[in-house]
Amino acid sequence: MTSQTHSVPTADQIRRAPKVLLHDHLDGGLRPGTIIELAREQGYENLPETEPDKLGVWFREAADSGSLERYLETFAHTCAVMQTREALFRVAAECAVDLAEDGVVYAEVRYAPEQHLEGGLTLEEVVEAVNAGFREGERQARENGHRIRVGALLTAMRHAARSLEIAELANTYRDSGVVGFDIAGAEAGYPPTRHLDAFEYLKRENNHFTIHAGEAFGLPSIWQALQWCGADRLGHGVRIIDDIEVADDGSVKLGRLAAYVRDKRIPLEMCPSSNLQTGAAASIGEHPIGLLRTLHFRATVNTDNRLMSGTSMSREFELLTEAFDYTLDDMQWFTVNAMKSAFIPFDERLAMINEVIKPGYAELRSEWLFQQTATTSGSSRTEG
Repeated sequence: MTSQTHSVPTADQIRRAPKVLLHDHLDGGLRPGTIIELAREQGYENLPETEPDKLGVWFREAADSGSLERYLETFAHTCAVMQTREALFRVAAECAVDLAEDGVVYAEVRYAPEQHLEGGLTLEEVVEAVNAGFREGERQARENGHRIRVGALLTAMRHAARSLEIAELANTYRDSGVVGFDIAGAEAGYPPTRHLDAFEYLKRENNHFTIHAGEAFGLPSIWQALQWCGADRLGHGVRIIDDIEVADDGSVKLGRLAAYVRDKRIPLEMCPSSNLQTGAAASIGEHPIGLLRTLHFRATVNTDNRLMSGTSMSREFELLTEAFDYTLDDMQWFTVNAMKSAFIPFDERLAMINEVIKPGYAELRSEWLFQQTATTSGSSRTEG
């Protein structure tokens, strides 16, 4: 009898496996049908398509176009319909439900409150609407037989000047559903050091933050995020590969920054499909996550923008298992990495790992035993 615990998992097993998501944008994960309904309710008439299937295709093709202008336009449409309390509540609730149905048991979902003020909401009202939506989504997920916990990350835009204000907002709501802070937007020309006052404030308050770095700009962005700003995690961080040399004989040499990131166990919030769209990798098979997994960096798997990439956590793991022959053991490794790196208290992270994640993967790994027994029993009856 041969153990199948080291075989590539099926799509169904991947979907049922407990997963942890650290890098997902709320305005990048709306259901196409919801966008259309909210646009109709709010009188927004600029959608490129008015049928859900066609709109979903438009978002994916626009994100794949290679045009930065067209890519940014996709977020203009989603943010346009997220300007009321009711819309934010609905989008957040549906986000939690969709992730739970995909097997996600813990998620940190980020959004920029400053992008949702056009309808007259205050920053506080935006945060409270999203928090309430996540709680409602968690409740609906339980009714549907799923369990999920969602924390919010408040994001400040790199090109704007409200980062300290948003950091203070994150600190105000840190015991009410907000688990940390982030900055996002174009890296080139907008280094994280522009927002040092926000990061210094958060460190004084013993609060958590991640920084989008090393996606498009490279090693200087990563170095600044870590050594100047003190980031707990790196959003993407894929360009750390530029500090790793692989010789013809397969030997590997880490530069000082790469070694620091690995040895300090700094989490990398990697988003394979999204990285293909932004040109950070040419294909899934060539994505740096393969080498980083081999070298035992603290790599995690994430979605980034589910709508724009036409993806889910299950889809990301399916792509990785196809490219790298990853097993359930590999999936568990990535998932435990993510849970270890979450911004909730240590005892709660440990409980999620020991009581939810490890038992979930153990059950999936054991399935082959029962399949083998059923096959053997059927064979015995036939032979008898």
